[in-house]
Amino acid sequence: MRHSIKIATGLLMAASALATPGIAHAAAKKAHHKPSATAAREAALMARIEKLEAMVTQLQAGQTAAAQTRSAEAAATAQAAAAAQAQAAQALAAAQAASVKASAADTRVAAVERKPAPEGMRSGATTIKIGGFLKLTAANSNYDGGTVTTNTLGRDFYLPQTIPVVTPTSRSTSATDFSAKQTRLWLNLDTTVAGHSLKGYVETDFQTTASAVQSVTGGGSQRTTNGYTLALRRAYVQLDKWTFGQDWTTFQYTAALPESTDFVGATEGTIFVRQPQIRYSTKAGKGVMLHIAAENPESATATAGSATLAENGTDRLPDFTARVVLTGKNSELSVAGLVRQVRVENGGVGVSTTGMGVSAAGKIFLNSAKTADLRFMMTYGQNISRYVGLNFAPDAVLLPASNTLADVNVFASLVALRVGLTPTVRMNVMGSMQKVSYDGTLTAASIAAYNKKAWSAAVNLFYSPVKPLDIGIEYRHGVRELANGTSGALDRIEFAAKYNF
Repeated sequence: MRHSIKIATGLLMAASALATPGIAHAAAKKAHHKPSATAAREAALMARIEKLEAMVTQLQAGQTAAAQTRSAEAAATAQAAAAAQAQAAQALAAAQAASVKASAADTRVAAVERKPAPEGMRSGATTIKIGGFLKLTAANSNYDGGTVTTNTLGRDFYLPQTIPVVTPTSRSTSATDFSAKQTRLWLNLDTTVAGHSLKGYVETDFQTTASAVQSVTGGGSQRTTNGYTLALRRAYVQLDKWTFGQDWTTFQYTAALPESTDFVGATEGTIFVRQPQIRYSTKAGKGVMLHIAAENPESATATAGSATLAENGTDRLPDFTARVVLTGKNSELSVAGLVRQVRVENGGVGVSTTGMGVSAAGKIFLNSAKTADLRFMMTYGQNISRYVGLNFAPDAVLLPASNTLADVNVFASLVALRVGLTPTVRMNVMGSMQKVSYDGTLTAASIAAYNKKAWSAAVNLFYSPVKPLDIGIEYRHGVRELANGTSGALDRIEFAAKYNF
């Protein structure tokens, strides 16, 4: 278009140059002569020039309009670009904000995943948890001194005082027993009341009650339904630092018990009592816990000449216990003490003596993963036998003639090594013993049938294909010796399968 305008402008200028002399000459002649043919041509030329000028004006107007259009288009393009840039900036800001929110959400999710999932169910302000385990044991026992009555505790688990001793007329026997009596159920309650922690716990099993046939007539026997009596193990209430109810005695450190297919394990070497008590527990420093308790008293004594134990039920003072537990990075240590009164009424006349004992127990971790550890317990005391080895010996011995109680001293210990062989397989090796000494005022004949010594050694292997399931096999050799020197031995191979929930 610009090229056309230039051509038109050039033609117009040329025409103007040619026409100018003619126009001047025509104007001069006009004053003296009439219009001629030349004048007509000049008029036509002027018309053409005017037409060309109009065309140039039109072309210039078109050029201006086109320039204005291009300018408007450029302005619109710039405005659109600015709007797009603003939108991009907004999108970037939104993306950054979304990234921050996503990061915060990931942090919250990670925190939730790290936090243990809530367990149990709610009833009002109380959280209720149900747990325990289902357990089967299958054991083959060989006694070199005779037999142990079926459906008794000595057949269900290792109880050294039930091992028959060898006599001139005895013979060795074997027995196989399957049982699910050790199945355990517990209920845990937890409530926060006005800023205070209120907890409750109930635990039961079917093993605690002696299961002689007469005890389970209504439920069956091994011949039919194998129904056994549900028995209370533990039941207590905790309010902050106070415990009221039935629990393990404060004199005992349960963490030192070895892992075993057996109900107890190293029976003769351990403290083992559950009973009602009032206990106060508090922190006494970093990694230090102090427990003080008044516990249910009960005296189990024997009368000189008879090894039969009698629960007297005439105690007047509670048993007092205390325990200090020190917990470190690689170890746990417990030191406990016991003071008690042993009391008997003989012919309506009460007689009593004092019992005292001390126990040290603990666990030493042998690696950082805590898959290997060494456990131990050592106990010494006078007139405290019901606390040690499930009353392997009497608390004291009554001398009816003098109406006095003769002292009985006990020393017991256990040691167990636990080693994780693989993430799912572990092994335990354990040994335990108890030695009893009787007061010198007792004649050899009067205590001939009393338990004097017991010891055992065991090794087992556990496999846990999944975390809740334990499958184990164990071999145990145990020996019982009486004060008169006779003894008997037990060899037992036991299989156990336990599902924890």
